[in-house]
Amino acid sequence: MPGMTHSDIKPVHVIGGGMAGSEAAWQLARAGVPVILHEMRGVKETEAHKTDGLAELVCSNSFRSDDHQTNAVGLLHEEMRRCNSIIMAEGDNHRLPAGGALAVDRDRFSEAVTRRLTDHPLVTIEREEIPALPPEDWDSVIIATGPLTSESLSEAILKETGEGELAFFDAIAPVLYRDSINMEKAWFQSRYDKGETEADRTAYLNCPMDEEQYNAFIDALIAGDKTEFKEWEENTPYFEGCLPIEVMAERGRETLRHGPMKPVGLTNPHQPDIKPHAIVQLRQDNSLGTLFNLVGFQTKLKYGAQGDIFRMIPGLEEARFARLGGIHRNTFLNSPKLLDKQLRLKSQPRLRFAGQLIGVEGYIESASMGLLAGRFAAAERLGHSISPPPETTALGALIEHVTGGHLDAGKGSFQPMNVNFGLFPQMQAPSRDEDGNRIRGKAKSVAKKKLMSARALDDLANWLPENTAIVA
Repeated sequence: MPGMTHSDIKPVHVIGGGMAGSEAAWQLARAGVPVILHEMRGVKETEAHKTDGLAELVCSNSFRSDDHQTNAVGLLHEEMRRCNSIIMAEGDNHRLPAGGALAVDRDRFSEAVTRRLTDHPLVTIEREEIPALPPEDWDSVIIATGPLTSESLSEAILKETGEGELAFFDAIAPVLYRDSINMEKAWFQSRYDKGETEADRTAYLNCPMDEEQYNAFIDALIAGDKTEFKEWEENTPYFEGCLPIEVMAERGRETLRHGPMKPVGLTNPHQPDIKPHAIVQLRQDNSLGTLFNLVGFQTKLKYGAQGDIFRMIPGLEEARFARLGGIHRNTFLNSPKLLDKQLRLKSQPRLRFAGQLIGVEGYIESASMGLLAGRFAAAERLGHSISPPPETTALGALIEHVTGGHLDAGKGSFQPMNVNFGLFPQMQAPSRDEDGNRIRGKAKSVAKKKLMSARALDDLANWLPENTAIVA
């Protein structure tokens, strides 16, 4: 508001210092709105986190594809960069070679986000658990407590919403030491040699399997000892985008060969004339290159079984694990029924929700909802009005999914979703290229995605000036 100083503006409270909460706090502070960021780690730990750093990456260290022309998550990356995202800025600052993907050094990334928020004069970080719905005098709150929301706060939210608990299981992939991998069997190469630099083209470690090895591995996965669920967890479904590898194996013997172990786009330099039956990939996990994670190998196998089974992979016979895989329970709201287009709880509009808690899946999707919640709260605090981004953008498509895009949300069938082009208003694919040649098959799909991405960035550029009044 004209003539207002920072001291005249009442702070917004952000509960949760993960990807969404950190991004929300950053967007508020950049807009000139004071923030009190409440994070319980450091006082109370979770089953999955290892540090008390803000924006800690719990599962993979990958933000997935960075191709903004033909991949929906890459487009979301680009949209967030144009919205001055702290998550994307520090992701770019701490990126690791990963072919066409954006992978980051998880420790340095978290340290950088923590440092920038700690050093910002408008951000106050309180290390404390918020065990219930916040007090009434907190008139603007963003709850971004993520998939590991404390039991007491979860119960308070569910009591307020009157909804039964909605949850799914999420699994974590193992991380192992690079110097324990046998390079006489493994080799560095990205699929189809993708990437602009030599580091990107050699970003993945590959371990080949012949048919006999593959079948023995599948048998071991299916037979291996697995985590037993508590009675109250037994009917909880998995998120389809992050299935445990043994669950994929149980769906069919060939499932993994068409998923994370597909043997395409790679040539084994140790045996160039022999085509592997399957290939296990590992991706660099830190900037020193000393740690690598097993791509797509999130698991609910017990620790002892993991060591035995994963050492069956050629090249990993002597593997030493820095972290074994695990599984945790994620909780999310029936957001299309409970939230409005500004991510406010309809029954208590002072409360906004963001991140995985509202039914998006993935680091970047979670951060993007924090970005929008922060901007919405900043505009409201400063007396401005802004609309959600257009549905033609990745940001807008996700907002639509979580606040109204699911037809059967009232029947309890709403499920978490990664960003994908299926969430966008569709466009007609071009039938011919610039030279008049007919476009067919995969080329037609790629051309359509490029058109949709170009439209998204144009529409975002038209939407962003609406926000200029709230961005310092």
